[in-house]
Amino acid sequence: MTILKGSSETMFDFEETIANGPFPIRFPKKSNLSQDEEWCEVQIDGQWKRIRFHDYREIYKVPGLYETIFYRTLRCNSPNRVSSFLADIISELGIDVSKLRVLDIGAGNGMSGEALQSIGVRKIVGIDIIEEAKTAALRDRPWVYDHYLQADLTNLTEEQRTFLTEYRFNTLCTIAALGFGDIPIKAFYTAYNLISDGGLIAFNIKDDFLKQSSGSPFATLIDRMRSEEIMEIKFYKCYQHRLNIQGQPLYYVGLIAQKRADIPESFLV
Repeated sequence: MTILKGSSETMFDFEETIANGPFPIRFPKKSNLSQDEEWCEVQIDGQWKRIRFHDYREIYKVPGLYETIFYRTLRCNSPNRVSSFLADIISELGIDVSKLRVLDIGAGNGMSGEALQSIGVRKIVGIDIIEEAKTAALRDRPWVYDHYLQADLTNLTEEQRTFLTEYRFNTLCTIAALGFGDIPIKAFYTAYNLISDGGLIAFNIKDDFLKQSSGSPFATLIDRMRSEEIMEIKFYKCYQHRLNIQGQPLYYVGLIAQKRADIPESFLV
């Protein structure tokens, strides 16, 4: 991405406005913000509005805004990359993709589900804690999901738990939703244990969060799951997830695994 130098008339010093898709965008010129603190300003209906990247409720309310910020401008391609990794493993294992029954957690506005459809998956259930995510998915990609639940995986109702259990999922997918608190360990635990033994687990996570030095609970959980044969890693690749607001690459790890057993509740302690 090329961002030309420039300035704005606000109190911030911005890079030149980028007219990318339906919404002009500008980023702060100098920034030492961490990834979960990043923001930009977007022109909506002639007015500039400050958008924090993790304020998904506000982003999903505006059709096309999520795609404009993250995909057209910051070049995110993780849904397609992780889906392609999954497709490769499915082929190697001789699995019929039409037999997959996928639980897509942190499904957002449906871009992950759409990428799964592109490799031949036909049975997909989305789940997200944010009501605006469900609204956006049904508004923008109504063809993707068999069902979409707005639910808290750490506190499912009996009706939700029954539905998810009876669906008999054999694949779990989550894209760009682990590591920053959007999906806590307990939510991942609940989702993972809904998948049948031998099922596939496809996800990505910022590479730093797999280092013990990061203090991320996911680093400990994944190491323990591997060492205690809860899951078997089939594919592991570091790749560019997207650019940050300074135009520098952010690296994630794409991981495909096969479930061998449920995560014991003791792992949550």
